[in-house]
Amino acid sequence: MSPSRTSPGPNPARLAWAAVGRCILASLGMIARREIRLAHGNLGRQIQFADGSSAPVYRETVVPARTPTEPCLVAVTFRLRHVRGRGHTLFRMESILNTPLFVGFPGFVSKLWLAHDGNGRYRGLYEWDGADAAENYARSLWRVLALVSEPDSIDYRVLPRRRCDEAVDPGAMVEPPAVLEPEWWRVATPPGSGTGTKRP
Repeated sequence: MSPSRTSPGPNPARLAWAAVGRCILASLGMIARREIRLAHGNLGRQIQFADGSSAPVYRETVVPARTPTEPCLVAVTFRLRHVRGRGHTLFRMESILNTPLFVGFPGFVSKLWLAHDGNGRYRGLYEWDGADAAENYARSLWRVLALVSEPDSIDYRVLPRRRCDEAVDPGAMVEPPAVLEPEWWRVATPPGSGTGTKRP
């Protein structure tokens, strides 16, 4: 597995909000041209992580026309402030309105939206074209998440040369679970699925 880029924290506020503004404008154009799709292949899929947590996919957003030349996987996590019980259901319903905050960033290919895990932590698993572009997105998104999230809960990792479908496919795993570090962002092979071999 390629080493991940550790999180250096958010972009400076001025740069981050300028990038978000450009993203929203680009997203509106993409929506008007119907370039964005909601896929169904992974809906309800339970994703397990090396730290022992798991969460289901509740939405999948893709831009079918984009094929990455330098694919990378981006994992983002956060915990919402003051959201409990039915509040999580309401958040998942309204979160589709947040789509313009990410699809217009350069390099976006797809996103798996994961519901909160047993610790109340949400994750997004993205496929991106280009690690530098992915890094810029994650560090800009940090400023948006900080408005509604517990500050210490926000984090991300960029994994170059990884495809999102490979990361969540048990048959594509390279390392057995025993050698995975117990990190929140490492997708783990479910028990009994075997380690498999990575697809070309």
